[in-house]
Amino acid sequence: MSITKESELIGMKNVSEAVAVTLKGMREYAKPGMSTKTLDDFGKKILQGFGAKSAPYLTYGFPGWTCISINNEFCHGIPSENKILKEGDLINIDVSAELDGFWADNGGSFVLGKDLYHHQPLIEASQNILRIAINSIRSGVKIADIGCLIEIEAKKRGCKVIKNLGGHGVGRSLHEQPDELLNYKNRFDQRRFKNNSVVAIETFISTTSTYAIERNDGWTMVGNRGGYMAQHEHTIVVYNGEPLVLTAMNGILN
Repeated sequence: MSITKESELIGMKNVSEAVAVTLKGMREYAKPGMSTKTLDDFGKKILQGFGAKSAPYLTYGFPGWTCISINNEFCHGIPSENKILKEGDLINIDVSAELDGFWADNGGSFVLGKDLYHHQPLIEASQNILRIAINSIRSGVKIADIGCLIEIEAKKRGCKVIKNLGGHGVGRSLHEQPDELLNYKNRFDQRRFKNNSVVAIETFISTTSTYAIERNDGWTMVGNRGGYMAQHEHTIVVYNGEPLVLTAMNGILN
């Protein structure tokens, strides 16, 4: 969406607070021995406390309030009583929601407890790349140039990008134009970031895979060449020509 009046900015700030507080709370609540369903139920309570509704459920009928992916699951993991969190797991939580007609999206990967399997360098690569990408966004900057920047920064760190996942416009629905804000340079994409536009910027940084493929459950995605992936995501508005991070309170870049 494009922010045209103060009430719209307030609406976006409110829903962004809801998803950011939920993501932060879920990251802090997660413990070894807990099921992902229990963690999802905790997130559900926080969102409901804001009066917010699950965006993936409203949009796609997703079987959960949030997406929780573990280890070799890249994204869109279904919360389940049978998935038990363990020390050292690579966990990704993606929280998106609707509140009073406004929609926001954020997510982050982290290691649960001790970094037993050395996932932290991948996580820090994703965090740093998202920070660099957001700080480079201005009104008039080519969308493809940000994608190019993300890929260059990934290669510097010995990582790859997932080419069939990307950020997207958000605001009045979960996915809007500009869609397909990819993590590499698409030379055919001549679009530019526009002032007052709202977008979800996210990294998809992997160890070995370059594409995400869907499992038989119809939701969960894994890598075409295995390995692991870290994702970090903020909802931002290109405000007064520069990026204003609406979901900053989730703390994913701390």
